[in-house]
Amino acid sequence: MPYRPAAPTRAAALVASVLTTDAVLHLYWTTGATWPAADDKSLSHAVLGTDVPFTPPVLLPLAALLLTAAAFVLARSRWPRPLILRVGTLAVAAGLSLRAAAGIYWLFAKETGTAFYWLNLILFTPLCAVLAIAALRVARWKETASA
Repeated sequence: MPYRPAAPTRAAALVASVLTTDAVLHLYWTTGATWPAADDKSLSHAVLGTDVPFTPPVLLPLAALLLTAAAFVLARSRWPRPLILRVGTLAVAAGLSLRAAAGIYWLFAKETGTAFYWLNLILFTPLCAVLAIAALRVARWKETASA
């Protein structure tokens, strides 16, 4: 009996779960809440390393993008044949790879004493790298014909 690789459902579930959690955080911030920071400015500096408004016109498109990305990856793990799902999942992997690469750059370009520096070092960059690899695994998966 030939080996048939299983669908990368765990990798897809990991990517979709993290992207959905991130989208929910963005939706939460549209309410004006700033948890885990004290105010908008400190939240922006901790999450982005710069001063960016955390307003619905900025956050809602990001949440929609994150949810769309999660949907592409999940759909690709269930229906591998449609090309659009593969291309969408490759785009997710590329976006996550770019964020990981930017995170590596920021480790050398940002001040080391900031919350963003440490969050980027410990959480954001490694997580994006792992998610990029997982999304690439989902994108590369090909359903094999039944024996």
